[in-house]
Amino acid sequence: MSVIVWSIIAYVLGSIPFGLVVAKTLCNIDPRTGGSRNTGATNVARMCGAKYGVLTLVLDLSKGFFPVLMASAWIDSGLGLSLVVLAAILGHAFSCFMNFRGGKAVATTIGAFLAVAPWATIFAALLCLILIWLSGHVSLGSLTLALALPAFMILSGNFAYVPAALIVMVLLFWRHRENINRLARGEENPWLKKE
Repeated sequence: MSVIVWSIIAYVLGSIPFGLVVAKTLCNIDPRTGGSRNTGATNVARMCGAKYGVLTLVLDLSKGFFPVLMASAWIDSGLGLSLVVLAAILGHAFSCFMNFRGGKAVATTIGAFLAVAPWATIFAALLCLILIWLSGHVSLGSLTLALALPAFMILSGNFAYVPAALIVMVLLFWRHRENINRLARGEENPWLKKE
């Protein structure tokens, strides 16, 4: 019962479109109408400015982290917590507040896994940041994170979360399919470049 309740809570909290809220409230801009038409931190940063992108990033990380952390006080099985992790991430990607549409769920993924496997997630996130810094492309860093997360779960002995990390890897690659095509064509916009 706890798994079901916390999964619902995590999904609903994960569904809150903080990028949309931040952009519309503080910048009077709907991020779905410009740039990549995404409500994530990258597009908010492009359209509203870096500080609003950082705020969105922190909020999206938090909505993954806190419900999973709270659930861990009630759920002691890796499978149960994995379902809560996935619920938070799926909430962001398929928000019940936006007709089951949403963002790419990278920040929420980091937040959710940070609550259950901090060191593995930190190392995967560091690789993500290094790739962003080297390439200038957030999407390339995000894809690196997707690949690194299950690998670091295995290397750190967090085997219970490997299936969830593999599911998220597939989800992130699917959500980034247009970015992958643009990267292959050399047409992907670098970090903070106006589209």
